[in-house]
Amino acid sequence: MNSSIFLASDSTCQTYTKEQAPQAGWGQFLPEYLPEYTICNHAIGGRSSRTFIEEGRLKDIEKEIQKGDYLLIQMGHNDATIQKPERYTDPYTDYKQYLKQYIEVARSHYATPVLITPVARLHYVLGEFLIDFNDYCNAMKEVAEEEECILLDLMSLSIAHLTDVGLDQATTYYMVDVNGTDYTHFTEQGANQIAAIIAKQLHLIVTA
Repeated sequence: MNSSIFLASDSTCQTYTKEQAPQAGWGQFLPEYLPEYTICNHAIGGRSSRTFIEEGRLKDIEKEIQKGDYLLIQMGHNDATIQKPERYTDPYTDYKQYLKQYIEVARSHYATPVLITPVARLHYVLGEFLIDFNDYCNAMKEVAEEEECILLDLMSLSIAHLTDVGLDQATTYYMVDVNGTDYTHFTEQGANQIAAIIAKQLHLIVTA
């Protein structure tokens, strides 16, 4: 039986309907690059590491995940929304504790957790793509070290790719190219590219 990859994340990863196109999440393109796995995309917009758990979404994953599966955890965008206290987490305290709950759920079912740092927003200043959510990226790296968990540094990987393709091409990856305002969410082109980056890293992890 094929292994499954479960996705616990937010709007940057979730699957969108055809009516919502061209907005897309990287999770919906992952099956194209990892056809040997069943992709179970539980990502949904507006959720932080905290609210995803509070709403029972991690419990839903726990009911299905099995030995040999993977749990990909990309959280941070909504954790950083301090003006929305119901979703906010402090990076070095409760954010880290919530991340450890995801790891525990995966390992308790003999599945492999993979922490994924937040993906880059289109934040370009003075000729440089800037890193957002720096504290959350660092806190996640600390958790990976403390828990001896696989880490995929998507922030660094996505910034490197945006730098490589340049601002004009990078802009087409984000909904700002469509509506002029959204520097966070992906177009189908952008989501597809991020999925390709993640799949490449997962292949390296699995074959290591």
